[in-house]
Amino acid sequence: MLTRHIRNGVAFWRDDELLASSGITVAFSERVGGASAPPFASLNLGSHVGDDPAAVEENRSRLLAALDFGEMRGRLTCAQQVHGSRIERVGSSLVGAGGSALPGARLPVADADALLTTLTDTPLMLLFADCVPIILVRPSVPAISVVHAGWRGALAGIAGEAARVLSAIEGDDDIVAYIGPHIGPCCYQVSDERVSQFSNTFVTLAPADGRLDLAAAVAEDLVRAGVPMERQKRHGMCTADNIDRFFSYRAENGLTGRHCAVAAIAGASI
Repeated sequence: MLTRHIRNGVAFWRDDELLASSGITVAFSERVGGASAPPFASLNLGSHVGDDPAAVEENRSRLLAALDFGEMRGRLTCAQQVHGSRIERVGSSLVGAGGSALPGARLPVADADALLTTLTDTPLMLLFADCVPIILVRPSVPAISVVHAGWRGALAGIAGEAARVLSAIEGDDDIVAYIGPHIGPCCYQVSDERVSQFSNTFVTLAPADGRLDLAAAVAEDLVRAGVPMERQKRHGMCTADNIDRFFSYRAENGLTGRHCAVAAIAGASI
């Protein structure tokens, strides 16, 4: 259900059918089409990795323009991701937090690994370089949530909890989940202890040879929260296996940029 687009050199994946039917944009960026120099080449969206802030600012503007979010640039909202499980609902007071990468700009939403909103014209963006990006959508409200799940967040059930918070908002229970590009079990080797932690928590993860399928854990967590597999859509590409398209913290030895998951509801604010 995700279609790859390249606009003015910027590559991203988007659900075009959802956009046409509901006015909700769900997108995952690639790493090409930006202004950053190596090792952050080129569409690095992370302001915390050591890249030139002016390049990051330009990259964010390019991506938003490619997504037709240009007029929403000042309302872009980001979080200080800490590999935790806290979910922050974005109301009017938080709109624009962390949207600018320039020194002295407004700080991002503190200590949050999931953002949720019913506000329109307010893009929510979280950053990734192997961890699992999840976007949750309730078209009937409308409402969106963008979730960052590293192994700690996945084990703590952040995806399922975000789905439960979204479900609690009045309206039809019609959540659709999008699981974006992330490191796959082909490349994600961890300790036996870590594998055991997950296999003891998620029944779909049997003890294996030190390789961990984070997306499978996220998918099971979402099912437990009431989002069946038929309403979960997976991108499927491994970031570590495709560093020409995505940033990978593990494959690039920790010195790399960040791609994103971004979502927004079009229209007048409710």
